[in-house]
Amino acid sequence: MVASLIKYARMWASLGRYTLARELSFRGNFLVKISVEILWLFILIAFFSTVFGRTKSIAGWDEWQYMFFVGCFFALNGLIETLFLDNCNEFAELVRTGDLDFLLLKPIDEQFLITCRRIDWGCALNIPMGFGVMGYSLYKIGGPVDPLSIPIFLMTFVSGAAIAYSFMLTLTSLSVWMVRNQSLMEMWWLFSSLARYPREIFVGTWASPIGVFFTFFLPILLVVNVPSQAMVGLLDWRMVGFTLIATVLCLGASRAFFRFALKSYRSASS
Repeated sequence: MVASLIKYARMWASLGRYTLARELSFRGNFLVKISVEILWLFILIAFFSTVFGRTKSIAGWDEWQYMFFVGCFFALNGLIETLFLDNCNEFAELVRTGDLDFLLLKPIDEQFLITCRRIDWGCALNIPMGFGVMGYSLYKIGGPVDPLSIPIFLMTFVSGAAIAYSFMLTLTSLSVWMVRNQSLMEMWWLFSSLARYPREIFVGTWASPIGVFFTFFLPILLVVNVPSQAMVGLLDWRMVGFTLIATVLCLGASRAFFRFALKSYRSASS
């Protein structure tokens, strides 16, 4: 087991070096992508700074607690886009052209090869930028950080990334039947847009059923909410436990669905 994990880690590192070399072959495009991501972060910060210039809190989150949430979203979304988004976007094209055949013949786990073969380095800067916003927000909040909050944050941050990856893998798998995945990626955009806001904003409004559904049935609202709460003094242990359970269930269900989709795939030679 350990030897297998080491092998996959080395392979992922090699794929990362290869994709970085490809990115740097077109430096102008690479720099434009980074510039767009920096601009997007400043737009988010400017927008919420304007909002908090007119109110003291949003659904129980004060300004710097919410800015921590924004930083957490930016870092986690950047992680997903860096590692998985491009790969999942290309899956439909692999199905349509029959090039998926060549990947399935490789002596390696199909899910790993399909979802992890490329790294989008143009989005990688989002991760440290997001953590920078989180660090500055904690500084502005002030007061000592509970040492227990840090491991809980890291654990739930990874869990949130795993839940988001599970949703993306499930949407990607549908391309086996739908062939084109433009509408599926629009659905992913919807999910990522929901994750951008605390689930508390839905409580006590006409949208309460939406909040319940996307918390307990399709738990996309847990992805950023729970790790952020762990660090800003809003920790709910019940939601931490539910997030860990949801992570295991989502990963297991998405992998089972992915393998079921591959069984339904008809190769180019058939």
